[in-house]
Amino acid sequence: MSLRIAASHKPVIVAVNGPAVGVGATMTLPADIRIASDTARFGFVFARRGNVPEAASSWFLPRVVGISQAMEWVTTGRVFDAQEALAGQLVSRVVPQDGLLPTVYAIADEITQNTSAVSVALSRRLLWSMLGAESLWEAHRLDPPRSSGSDRARTRPRVSPRSWRNGRRSSPRGSPSTSMSYQRGPPVQRR
Repeated sequence: MSLRIAASHKPVIVAVNGPAVGVGATMTLPADIRIASDTARFGFVFARRGNVPEAASSWFLPRVVGISQAMEWVTTGRVFDAQEALAGQLVSRVVPQDGLLPTVYAIADEITQNTSAVSVALSRRLLWSMLGAESLWEAHRLDPPRSSGSDRARTRPRVSPRSWRNGRRSSPRGSPSTSMSYQRGPPVQRR
């Protein structure tokens, strides 16, 4: 499951409402945005069970929260509340339980209504892949070329008369699955 989420072209938003312990916690790590209700609890309890983290969480967790926080949660194996998850940057927000799904839907609507699907998919791939970059120059090398001065006006997307009349911005054509030029991650092996 973690590899499928990581290979997704679309951003993944996780709503955590209640306990997310063991695989329940590790399967949220490849998500792009994690929102928790005030009743959520998290735990990487593997050490207390004589196991080690699974679902590629040894790669994801330190990149999401930093090595020190990851080591504390993994080596103690304790269960912690949503406020500690927020302080440790495991989640980006904690909201009241009855506001969890409306919050997640509002974020999803913001993404789908106001952004280009191709741009979002490429940005997702770039941000995750740059977590392993050795320097900023790797990211700079992948930045799109910029035009200067008067060339900039010619490279702006055109607004169709129909879109303008209806008060909408035109959106680029294409979809993440047909318009992107980067390589997908390795195929997911099914059991």
